[in-house]
Amino acid sequence: MEQKLSLLRNIVAYVLFFGILATVIRFAYVVTTIGESCNLYNFCFFKNNVVPQSNPHNHLYASREWDKAVHFYSSIFQDMISKGYLSPHSKSLCVEAPNGHEVFALKKIGVEDSIGIFRKAAKPLVIRGEDDRIPFDDNTFDFIFSGGARIEMSSRPFDFASEIVRALKPQGFAVFHVKANDTYSLNSFLDLFHSCKLIKVLDIDGFNPSMPYIREIVLKKAIHGYRKIPGDDSKNCSFQAHKQELVQKAEPLIEEEPLKPWITLKRNIKNVKYFSSMVNISFKNRYVYIDVGARNYGSSIGSWFMKQYPKQGKSFHVYAIEADKAFHKQYASKKKAVTLLPYAAWVRNETLSFEINDGPAQEKVNKTKNKGRGMGRIQPAKSSRGEFNSEVNEIQGFDFAEWLKNTFTKRDFVVIKMDVEGTEFDLIPKLFETGAICLIDEIFLECHYNRWQRCCPGQRSTKYKKHYRHCLELFTSLRKNGVLVHQWW
Repeated sequence: MEQKLSLLRNIVAYVLFFGILATVIRFAYVVTTIGESCNLYNFCFFKNNVVPQSNPHNHLYASREWDKAVHFYSSIFQDMISKGYLSPHSKSLCVEAPNGHEVFALKKIGVEDSIGIFRKAAKPLVIRGEDDRIPFDDNTFDFIFSGGARIEMSSRPFDFASEIVRALKPQGFAVFHVKANDTYSLNSFLDLFHSCKLIKVLDIDGFNPSMPYIREIVLKKAIHGYRKIPGDDSKNCSFQAHKQELVQKAEPLIEEEPLKPWITLKRNIKNVKYFSSMVNISFKNRYVYIDVGARNYGSSIGSWFMKQYPKQGKSFHVYAIEADKAFHKQYASKKKAVTLLPYAAWVRNETLSFEINDGPAQEKVNKTKNKGRGMGRIQPAKSSRGEFNSEVNEIQGFDFAEWLKNTFTKRDFVVIKMDVEGTEFDLIPKLFETGAICLIDEIFLECHYNRWQRCCPGQRSTKYKKHYRHCLELFTSLRKNGVLVHQWW
């Protein structure tokens, strides 16, 4: 009798053990694999009892905000159907849809085959997926939507755009809602989608206080081939009408030669209309600052660009071009922030003579261990009086225009500061000749001429043969060609 009771107890224990184990496994499957909660009383065993976290009938999603968003997107998508961009049979994707408003709106108007992606799943409307790694095969969707200015906020807009184009079927439509409404940002946006055709741009009212005005952009993917981006190979920047508009808004050039340029030009920096203060620069692949004639880090990179230039929250990679070896060591500690090019920007690759001049017109520099070190320049003009004490070394010059063309594209946002002790009269024409000028969005240029000397009233510098009118002609030619140039000091 005892053996039978013992056997019965063992059987009951085994049954309870396996029952508990099955419940735990099922619960783990639902919660971790599916990413949803379930009905406690049915122990997660029945699919019908799974309660989606983003179910619109849940009290969280039955709120006034939810209804408002769904009503807004339903209206948007119904308009898309009437225009022929969307149909009830379209396989549709909403990219970066955290709550699933857009997906629910699509299903509500009859587009049943719809899904959203976000870095955190909210099933059944939204599954896990990154904007730069869409978890679907090539040419999968007939319609892709991205709202809430998500592409504008992306740190990788080019990858964002590339993934949408990849997942979209040929002849499929992609629709975006963005905040930026200036011409420059629209052109930058279109440059991201090189295999799509612009169908429509429409400015509409939003439904959310954080985005009261929306620019709606509709694109259509080409069957084959790519849309050529103007200017990638062109030597003529006249097509950049959207940049010419910005030039017209820039601060006026100082037409009359200043008697005290070291004061006038320094004060003029307060009047500068920065490129990024006039337009949205979000739709760029990379953000770059190139300091040509950088000297030490604190000369202009640390003291001006890092602190004062309006970057719109973007991370800029900095290139310091400096041939003077005396400044190279201090960039060793700036490896992550700055790429040092220890050469002289020039019109071709060749060995050059590099003069460090400590003449009487030498102005004060930042308080570093190199305080008082003269300005370096290539191909020095010898003084007839011989009053300058010079140090001449051999350095390597590189083709600056060619380097720009090999390193950057029109999809990048490029800002340049150039202080090259007279070599600007060689470099700027070469930039125009090669078309590399088209890659530059903004230049801060110090032009060198025989200006009045600070040290010696009534005397002009003999270091440079150019006059102020030559500098004014250089600035004017840049602006006429759609390059936003500022007079630097």
